[in-house]
Amino acid sequence: MKLELTSPVFSHGDPIPTRYTCEGDNLSPPLEWHDVPDQTVVLTLVCEDLDAAGSNWLHWLIYNIPPEETGLAEGVPPVKEMDNGSAQGGNDFGDIGYGGPCPPDNRHRYALRLYALDMALELGTECTIPDLIVAMDGHILDRAELIGTYERRSSKRK
Repeated sequence: MKLELTSPVFSHGDPIPTRYTCEGDNLSPPLEWHDVPDQTVVLTLVCEDLDAAGSNWLHWLIYNIPPEETGLAEGVPPVKEMDNGSAQGGNDFGDIGYGGPCPPDNRHRYALRLYALDMALELGTECTIPDLIVAMDGHILDRAELIGTYERRSSKRK
């Protein structure tokens, strides 16, 4: 069995509904996963814009998710520490938690990546993707990916 990440609101490769973007309610989408490896200590979720100019744009980082969790509900609140022990880092919009797709041009791809880790992470809100990669190095038991797309209808970010 391999770790799998899905959403009830969009399928791999399909458009992300407007509700979960800067042109909608800017809520994090509901996510589900299964087949978490038995040795998993925590899960980490990253959402990045793969088509951002220069380098990937971080939309969401949530880490130290307990392995018994089977998903995330719609609209995870923008708090550093969650009731279940998970923590959220800052995104490239300068906020804590989720920042929805808001591409300045054309259709962009957004990768949601879920990592099963054999140790908890000690990261701050200033954590960057390179910091995360270093922290996870040698500790990834499995990973899953869900890609959605989005193209803005207007030129103004809400």
